[in-house]
Amino acid sequence: MKVRKGLAGGQYTPLTPEDIGKIHEASMEVFEEVGVQVNYPAALERFVAAGAEVDTKTNIIKMKAELVEKLLTTAPSEITLCGRDESGEHDLAIGGNKVYMGTGGTALNVQEPGSSETRRAELRDVMNMARMVENLENIHFYMLNVYPGDLPVEDIDVNRFGAALNRTRKHIMGGVYTVEGVRSVIKMAEKIAGSPEALRERPFISMVACPISPFKLDESYGELAVEAAINNIPVVVPAEPLCGATAPITLAGNLVIQNVDTLAGIMMTQLANPGAPAIYGCISSITDLRDMKYLAGAVEMGLMNAGSAQMAQHYALPYYGTAGMTDSKAIDAQAGYESAITSTMVALSGANFIHDAAGFVEFCMTASYDKLVVDNEIIGMVMRAVEGIEVNERTLAMDQIKKVGPGGHFVSSRHTRKYMRTEQFKPSLSDRDTRDQWQAEGSLTALQRATEYASTVLNSEMENVLPSETRDWIKGNIPAIRPFIME
Repeated sequence: MKVRKGLAGGQYTPLTPEDIGKIHEASMEVFEEVGVQVNYPAALERFVAAGAEVDTKTNIIKMKAELVEKLLTTAPSEITLCGRDESGEHDLAIGGNKVYMGTGGTALNVQEPGSSETRRAELRDVMNMARMVENLENIHFYMLNVYPGDLPVEDIDVNRFGAALNRTRKHIMGGVYTVEGVRSVIKMAEKIAGSPEALRERPFISMVACPISPFKLDESYGELAVEAAINNIPVVVPAEPLCGATAPITLAGNLVIQNVDTLAGIMMTQLANPGAPAIYGCISSITDLRDMKYLAGAVEMGLMNAGSAQMAQHYALPYYGTAGMTDSKAIDAQAGYESAITSTMVALSGANFIHDAAGFVEFCMTASYDKLVVDNEIIGMVMRAVEGIEVNERTLAMDQIKKVGPGGHFVSSRHTRKYMRTEQFKPSLSDRDTRDQWQAEGSLTALQRATEYASTVLNSEMENVLPSETRDWIKGNIPAIRPFIME
């Protein structure tokens, strides 16, 4: 099967060039007149040294637009997030309007194959989700998508990354929770890479640390983002303003909050380490105005994340966006249309690293094994839409058209045989049989077929990606590691 990834999006533009300019100007006005609260002392000192004004009572800094733009100049416009194979098969060159889609995090609950019930996520789920991603060709990366409730927080980082690194060759990104955890993950990854230099040359891990909307860089996540940045580990600083709660009810107002928050995070990484691989990020959505809860499947989420892609492109920054989720508790029609609509919108906008696009239900609270399979199919179709229609001498096929003429057919054409496997998306889950064939095969629904596939993967023999000597070193040198994830 042809795997489509890294294709150029940008066909969908909810913002006009004038709109982009207005959001930029409003954002600069916020930096100049409202300010950002910086509660991480080391970051605050760097902002002040760079020329920001600070209110020492509130830790609120204000900056002229010229300073903001200057501090952004060192941030790279493209970052390669690598896979584990030297061939580059799983590498992601994020920047511009190249599109990749994958999982996201971090859900507290899990749905087993064939079930709509939930249970608390465990460390074994991190490992098993990685196995699923490894086998689902249209999922381009594994963002650690569950929080293992069976571990203390100080052991979360190294065990989540370790469980994933031993089960998939695809790029691994994850949220982080402690500075010591970040350091242990980096130490482990350096051993796997062969040296610190080899890891920086081909970074197969990346990290996420979120500012707090609106306009707040807190001490904990600030320290985590800076720790990744000073170690030259790619880091995302995504903001999550929610319309009507932590942002204005209007989508344009939300985009201003979102833009200021993530730009502040990027500037913080550049002040700590100019040139550090930092990624502009958006997790914006709306709230249910009945009870103010977060909504994951809203079409407005797609609009804002597509608009944020345009803002990241305006600043020439690599972009981490959000799409593909559902508020449904089961894998039903709602789950299908909500996931497909936002994934299509955000991918066609040219978003680079689209997380949450595989496996999530129930307001992002639950990761589903079955939905990973369903979303793998959706992503394949979405990426075919991103690819668009190629028009050239080969695809116009005028020689064949002239040869066949009126009333003819192209079934036996050499041109048909040559391009039939690459021109069209070939589904692996969808039913395209006749009714008789479908009934003969058991009249299975798409969900039932997804359950079959997920069960087959999970019941197969466990395979290690890491060599035995590396796994032995990790077990002997990373005290917090749970041995079973390396066996």
